[in-house]
Amino acid sequence: MAKNFKKKKEEDELVKRFEEYQKNIASHFFELDNFEYIINYYQDHGRFNQALAAVGIAQEQYPYSIELLITKSQILSNLERFDEALELLETAESYQPNDGEIFLMKGSILSLLGKYQEAIDNYERALTYSEEKDEAYYSLGLAHQSLENYDEAIDAYKSAIEENIYHDGALYELAYCLDVCGELESSIDYYKKFIDADPYSQAAWYNLGIVYNKLGRYDDALSAYEFAIAIEENFSSAYYNMGNTYMQIEKFTKALDSYKSTIDIEGPSAEVYCQMAKAYENLEQFELGLKYFQKATKLDNLYGEAWFGAGHCLEMQQKWYQSLHFYNKALKLDYENSAYWKAVAKAEFNIGNIVSSIDAYEEASMLSPEDKEIWLNWSYIYYDQGDYNKAIDLIINGLEELPDESDYFYRITAYLIAAGKYKEAFNYLENALILDFENHVVLFEFFPQLETQKALYKIIDQFRKDNS
Repeated sequence: MAKNFKKKKEEDELVKRFEEYQKNIASHFFELDNFEYIINYYQDHGRFNQALAAVGIAQEQYPYSIELLITKSQILSNLERFDEALELLETAESYQPNDGEIFLMKGSILSLLGKYQEAIDNYERALTYSEEKDEAYYSLGLAHQSLENYDEAIDAYKSAIEENIYHDGALYELAYCLDVCGELESSIDYYKKFIDADPYSQAAWYNLGIVYNKLGRYDDALSAYEFAIAIEENFSSAYYNMGNTYMQIEKFTKALDSYKSTIDIEGPSAEVYCQMAKAYENLEQFELGLKYFQKATKLDNLYGEAWFGAGHCLEMQQKWYQSLHFYNKALKLDYENSAYWKAVAKAEFNIGNIVSSIDAYEEASMLSPEDKEIWLNWSYIYYDQGDYNKAIDLIINGLEELPDESDYFYRITAYLIAAGKYKEAFNYLENALILDFENHVVLFEFFPQLETQKALYKIIDQFRKDNS
């Protein structure tokens, strides 16, 4: 621990010394590996303009360094200056045509530009020279997947795994592509091949668990994860995925135990804290759920899901003002997330901010017009204010997206009855009963008066008799 602290102190001093050099334009010579640390430090902290300035100074002292040329192209890519980055890589390639890293980086930038076939050409060239063949195969798979060439992507991911069975990205994407192609079941034999070759391969058992989980074979998935943990007791990813499987079968206390084991092994992370919070939320322990969502935001304040989860825990306790605060935090991080807009709208309505609620529902409807809750909740605001025609219009908008949704037909029936348009109401009611007879109970929520309920029940019962 003391050794690590000393090393970090020395590295921080190095960055400080470099910044003094910049400020005072002092004459100082830095070793190349020191420059590499300084540049990586800025990149790791998202300070790409400072990294670009540092690499420029480094190139003055080391004008023939290909490594610096490649590093500069990476920084330019991070700044989305893709054309400049590609030009530098072309220059680097002319000096060092057998460097696999150059082709990997070119492929990455071309993928970002949506030029997937050109990216594939570069990844294939990288395979000839690169020492990190698993990364080259993985990148190749991603490019094929973007072109929906799933068979080619599957082959590439399998090659990546054969190079490195611990490559989480390749394993995850392979399972996705196999699922898309309807080949997930057959992939069990693929993973069992690894187990037959090495029964003590924790990675093979772990990946078999992932496949079983995707197939909904949760008991088999848990068994596979347990084998992986028995082989390697500190296998944090196996504990984490076991927790996710327990969540799916609603064994939330066991899920918590698995997530706690993950933290014991690898330390806290925003993702694991978020999953723990969801488990507490499902156990209706909302205060603990809020606590762990907040722990997640402290580790990663850009984690929108954690801010949203905290808001939902407060919503479940009907603490609307506080929940709105957290929902707005989430929304600032992902302005095009319809679930966040919908949550903001609901909180605003319960606070009494009707105009803000309407505005939020309108934003949500543009992002996810197929979400029936948006139209039902948005229209209810107008119904609640007695503006039945506006409420009806909104449900009709919803019907354009989901023309066979019985909830819409029952809801428009309720609004038409409230508006005194009985003939139209009964036409919609008939369609609603045809679509989903049992769902008629939702109507009674709008008409608590016993006489109205009796009249509706007679109509519904007559429909049932006529169609039995």
